[in-house]
Amino acid sequence: MRIITGLYKGRRFDIPRSFKARPTTDFAKENIFNVLAGHIDLEGKLALDLFSGTGSITLELLSRGCDRVVSVEIDRDHHAFIKQCLAKIGAVNCLPLRADALRFVKSCRQKFDFIFADPPYALGELAAIPGMVFTSGILSEGGVFVLEHGAKNDFSSDAHFIERREYGSVNFSIFKG
Repeated sequence: MRIITGLYKGRRFDIPRSFKARPTTDFAKENIFNVLAGHIDLEGKLALDLFSGTGSITLELLSRGCDRVVSVEIDRDHHAFIKQCLAKIGAVNCLPLRADALRFVKSCRQKFDFIFADPPYALGELAAIPGMVFTSGILSEGGVFVLEHGAKNDFSSDAHFIERREYGSVNFSIFKG
């Protein structure tokens, strides 16, 4: 896993082979962040990384200048790995939470400028995640929400949907608050 650009550009982290999480590929990550540059300047923003997995997106957000990132991951080993990565780069502006991402969305009272969610593609509630994010009010007005998902999902009829990007088997739907 590699940080694409910014403060920690080029830093690499070896993901344990035992991990169930599939990190967003460098190719897909680089391309989606290039697209996002036209929608939001991450410098100084408050970001939320749901279903953090390996922490790849969390680290990229920190490297790209987010003031603070909240990283939510339920798996104990993945959460510990994220904390190790944060310690290696000396990041103190990240709050790694070991929690259920959907419960977090429902109970959170903080607003974020940018939200990224990469749930397991087989998650039964995946199609409901955009509705949960917008109903909960955790996305700031004008904020951007990105949902990574499989090819079968189509969110184009959602009122907040702005575009979909596909990079191989990785699909991103982008929404605006």
